[in-house]
Amino acid sequence: METQQFLRSPHLPVFPFNPLRKNTLLTTVKAPLSTTSTRRTILLSHHPSITPTREKDAKKRVVITGMGIVSVFGSDVDKFYERLLTGESGITLIDRFDASELTTRIGGQIRGFNSNGYIDRKTDQRLDDCQRYCIVAGKKALEDAAISGDELSKIDKKRAGVLVGSGLGGATVFHNGVKSLIQRGFKKITPFLVPYEISNMAAALLAIDLGFMGPTYSISAACATSNYCLYAAANHIREGKADLMIAGGVEAAVVPIGVAGFASWGALSKRNDDPQTASRPWDKDRDGFVMGEGAGVLVMESLEHAMKRDAPILAEYLGGAVSFDAHHITSPRSDGFGVSSCIQRCLVDARVSVEEVNYINAHATSTIVGDLAEANALKKVFNNTTGIKVNATKSIIGHCMAASGGVEAIATIKAIQTGWLHPTINQFNLEPAVEFDTVANKKQQHEINVAISNSFGIGGHNAVLAFSAFKH
Repeated sequence: METQQFLRSPHLPVFPFNPLRKNTLLTTVKAPLSTTSTRRTILLSHHPSITPTREKDAKKRVVITGMGIVSVFGSDVDKFYERLLTGESGITLIDRFDASELTTRIGGQIRGFNSNGYIDRKTDQRLDDCQRYCIVAGKKALEDAAISGDELSKIDKKRAGVLVGSGLGGATVFHNGVKSLIQRGFKKITPFLVPYEISNMAAALLAIDLGFMGPTYSISAACATSNYCLYAAANHIREGKADLMIAGGVEAAVVPIGVAGFASWGALSKRNDDPQTASRPWDKDRDGFVMGEGAGVLVMESLEHAMKRDAPILAEYLGGAVSFDAHHITSPRSDGFGVSSCIQRCLVDARVSVEEVNYINAHATSTIVGDLAEANALKKVFNNTTGIKVNATKSIIGHCMAASGGVEAIATIKAIQTGWLHPTINQFNLEPAVEFDTVANKKQQHEINVAISNSFGIGGHNAVLAFSAFKH
């Protein structure tokens, strides 16, 4: 109890940062001489005269050519999105282990996962689900991008990389290792403990399997991990360091040490008697987030590289940004300043005006403080929310933590492709401070101009990405 109070305490050391809190913010961005003055200095407010010029250089434009997923709804992207559109909750009672003594016994647990055809049996037996999910999602994304078999051999592997992050890494391997140490002594610890527990190994194993020798590593930024990875991967392409990147996030933390750890902090919903209504972003009766798991990855390429191989182009990555709250170890700034400034920087990087954005896939975890902080941030940036739709994927599948940004990027791109937005379910009693259309309880048709996808992590990590349909 004392620990929970400490984590929630407003008296924890915070950075003494008091920015001017106005709806109009002048942001100056240093850019190469070849870029326009609009890119260097842009007034980030509702100003109808500002229409930034988009990137035209095919070497610097980044497109999405493939998507791969492992989720509570399976490992097929189209079927995953169909399930989201129905508004059917994926949250159930946990039965992977005995959770009867925990205060939270529900989660977005994956069942029936199968790696056949993607991982050889001998290797599969040693891996943590963290690595399994990453490898399967990564290879499925390549298949979606029409890169498999002979096509894979045509890729310049020195200019192709993997940037997939995880927050907890191999949680099952770690849990079993600690259990062996306590019960049987250090001599019984598997030599695979460290390799398969560390968070970079999922990306490394996928790259080893594919022979990719370009930028390959992982980023760990808690629940903002996927977006950090996608942002960094895109920049490798923009800077000419890579032609193709597999990027996103993975998490497999619905294990005893994962659920117990978050439950002890008091962060999780305790709505064990009604799992399917437990994740309820922006609802006045929300009582915490629901843990999920899975992997979401994109194949990102320069437009030049994609066109040379006649790749299927699913969407365009316009830009992104990352920032840090410098405020508190678990709570975001209540005024949303760290988040709003990150959104504004993303729009600058994407060369997008505020008025062009009409869809937001929100971070919206169903936490008391976080949901309102994000709502406050959105109001700082978007003075007029008319025509803007904002939904919460986590209301349906729970919070996949490090994988959430990758999974939600896929949901965002599918929304762009289909013209349908999945609902935010469990909207029973909306917070009065939430003044935008949350696509409550029922899917909506919506032609998306520019979409942004938000991800924020404990510690204060913020990351926002912008996508649109591809236009020549």
